[in-house]
Amino acid sequence: MKNIAIILRRSPYGDINAAEAVRHAMGGVADDLSVALILVDSGVLLAKQGQDDTETGFTNLGEVLTDCMEMGVDVYSDKRSIREQNMDTADIPEGIKVVTGPEIADIIKSAKTTMIY
Repeated sequence: MKNIAIILRRSPYGDINAAEAVRHAMGGVADDLSVALILVDSGVLLAKQGQDDTETGFTNLGEVLTDCMEMGVDVYSDKRSIREQNMDTADIPEGIKVVTGPEIADIIKSAKTTMIY
Protein backbone atom coordinates (compact mmCIF):
# COMPACT_ATOMS: atom_id res chain seq x y z
CA MET A 1 0.00 0.00 0.00
CA LYS A 2 1.33 3.43 -0.91
CA ASN A 3 1.64 5.87 1.95
CA ILE A 4 1.45 9.62 2.14
CA ALA A 5 2.41 12.10 4.84
CA ILE A 6 0.38 15.29 5.13
CA ILE A 7 1.98 17.96 7.29
CA LEU A 8 -0.22 20.71 8.70
CA ARG A 9 1.74 23.70 9.99
CA ARG A 10 -1.04 26.30 10.10
CA SER A 11 -3.83 27.06 12.53
CA PRO A 12 -7.22 25.55 11.69
CA TYR A 13 -8.85 28.97 11.50
CA GLY A 14 -7.72 31.93 9.43
CA ASP A 15 -7.21 30.27 6.05
CA ILE A 16 -8.16 27.08 4.23
CA ASN A 17 -4.94 25.11 4.78
CA ALA A 18 -6.25 22.95 7.64
CA ALA A 19 -9.48 22.19 5.81
CA GLU A 20 -7.53 21.22 2.69
CA ALA A 21 -5.13 19.02 4.66
CA VAL A 22 -8.03 17.17 6.26
CA ARG A 23 -9.87 16.89 2.93
CA HIS A 24 -6.81 15.39 1.25
CA ALA A 25 -6.28 13.00 4.17
CA MET A 26 -9.84 11.73 3.85
CA GLY A 27 -9.49 11.45 0.08
CA GLY A 28 -6.28 9.48 0.46
CA VAL A 29 -7.77 6.83 2.72
CA ALA A 30 -10.84 6.66 0.47
CA ASP A 31 -8.41 5.77 -2.35
CA ASP A 32 -6.81 3.03 -0.19
CA LEU A 33 -3.67 4.98 0.67
CA SER A 34 -2.05 4.81 4.07
CA VAL A 35 -2.25 8.40 5.35
CA ALA A 36 -0.32 10.04 8.18
CA LEU A 37 -1.58 13.51 9.13
CA ILE A 38 1.17 15.26 11.06
CA LEU A 39 0.30 18.35 13.10
CA VAL A 40 3.20 20.70 13.81
CA ASP A 41 3.64 24.37 14.72
CA SER A 42 0.19 26.00 15.05
CA GLY A 43 -1.30 23.02 13.19
CA VAL A 44 -1.50 21.24 16.57
CA LEU A 45 -4.40 23.56 17.39
CA LEU A 46 -6.50 21.41 15.06
CA ALA A 47 -6.31 18.64 17.67
CA LYS A 48 -7.20 20.81 20.65
CA GLN A 49 -10.32 19.61 22.43
CA GLY A 50 -13.11 22.14 22.89
CA GLN A 51 -12.17 24.36 19.97
CA ASP A 52 -14.03 27.68 19.91
CA ASP A 53 -14.67 28.59 16.29
CA THR A 54 -17.32 31.23 17.00
CA GLU A 55 -16.88 34.37 14.98
CA THR A 56 -14.17 32.81 12.80
CA GLY A 57 -16.38 32.18 9.79
CA PHE A 58 -14.80 28.73 9.50
CA THR A 59 -16.27 25.28 10.06
CA ASN A 60 -15.20 23.53 13.25
CA LEU A 61 -12.66 20.99 12.06
CA GLY A 62 -12.39 19.09 15.34
CA GLU A 63 -15.27 16.83 14.34
CA VAL A 64 -13.81 16.37 10.86
CA LEU A 65 -10.52 15.29 12.42
CA THR A 66 -12.41 12.62 14.36
CA ASP A 67 -14.00 11.48 11.09
CA CYS A 68 -10.52 11.20 9.56
CA MET A 69 -9.33 8.96 12.35
CA GLU A 70 -12.44 6.80 12.09
CA MET A 71 -11.73 6.39 8.36
CA GLY A 72 -8.20 5.17 9.12
CA VAL A 73 -6.00 8.27 8.99
CA ASP A 74 -3.13 8.08 11.49
CA VAL A 75 -2.89 11.46 13.23
CA TYR A 76 0.28 12.61 14.95
CA SER A 77 0.85 15.76 16.99
CA ASP A 78 4.31 17.19 17.67
CA LYS A 79 5.12 17.30 21.37
CA ARG A 80 7.26 20.43 21.11
CA SER A 81 4.61 22.28 19.11
CA ILE A 82 1.97 21.39 21.70
CA ARG A 83 4.12 23.03 24.36
CA GLU A 84 4.84 26.08 22.15
CA GLN A 85 1.09 26.62 21.62
CA ASN A 86 0.58 26.71 25.41
CA MET A 87 -1.25 23.41 25.29
CA ASP A 88 -0.83 20.27 27.31
CA THR A 89 -0.90 16.71 26.05
CA ALA A 90 -4.16 16.39 28.04
CA ASP A 91 -5.66 18.80 25.46
CA ILE A 92 -5.09 16.20 22.74
CA PRO A 93 -7.95 13.72 22.16
CA GLU A 94 -7.47 10.00 22.52
CA GLY A 95 -6.35 8.38 19.28
CA ILE A 96 -3.91 11.13 18.30
CA LYS A 97 -0.34 10.05 18.84
CA VAL A 98 1.94 12.63 20.49
CA VAL A 99 5.38 12.25 18.92
CA THR A 100 8.82 13.84 18.90
CA GLY A 101 10.73 15.43 16.03
CA PRO A 102 12.80 12.31 15.27
CA GLU A 103 9.63 10.21 15.16
CA ILE A 104 8.08 12.69 12.71
CA ALA A 105 11.22 12.48 10.58
CA ASP A 106 10.86 8.70 10.42
CA ILE A 107 7.21 8.97 9.34
CA ILE A 108 8.09 11.43 6.59
CA LYS A 109 11.07 9.34 5.50
CA SER A 110 8.87 6.28 5.04
CA ALA A 111 6.24 8.16 3.01
CA LYS A 112 6.21 7.91 -0.76
CA THR A 113 4.70 11.40 -1.00
CA THR A 114 4.62 14.35 1.38
CA MET A 115 2.23 17.29 1.23
CA ILE A 116 2.70 20.41 3.35
CA TYR A 117 -0.05 22.84 4.36
